[in-house]
Amino acid sequence: MALNLSQKKEVVAELAVVAAKAHSLVAVEYAGTTVAQMTAMRKKARETGVFLKVVKNTLASRAVAGTDYECVKDSLIGPLLYAFSTEEPGAAGRLIKEFAKGNDKLKAMVVAVGGQQYPASHVDVLASLPTLQQALGMLARVLAEPASMFARAVKAVADKQGEGDAAVPAEAETA
Repeated sequence: MALNLSQKKEVVAELAVVAAKAHSLVAVEYAGTTVAQMTAMRKKARETGVFLKVVKNTLASRAVAGTDYECVKDSLIGPLLYAFSTEEPGAAGRLIKEFAKGNDKLKAMVVAVGGQQYPASHVDVLASLPTLQQALGMLARVLAEPASMFARAVKAVADKQGEGDAAVPAEAETA
């Protein structure tokens, strides 16, 4: 269904707001995807903090103008589904990778993060980024490691000194 000018302006404004706040963008060719697959993908996207939208490429080009994703304007060719990660950088990549396993017609065409466009094959790299909870866990582990190493070293020294003290009384008793 064709949009009138005011509807197009609304779509561009909505997409521009999302693009300004998004952490990453994955544009996917979706031709041949069934309605049931798209519905399942949209449901999963809402749960994981991914904004999905199918819009004309000219409207998407206008929406990303002035944002970090302006670098992809020339690559927006063909019918595309736009997935913007709004909460975590890797969320859109994980979503697309998960649904591409069950649908060979779903192909990543554009990947962009932080004002830099990457080849479509980088969707795997984007999908492998840790979630916020995983990243915080890794940071906590790295911060705790020096303290635990120090504690192990102190315990080893104490154990060694304790062995020497235990050996002295045993010799004194035999003499």
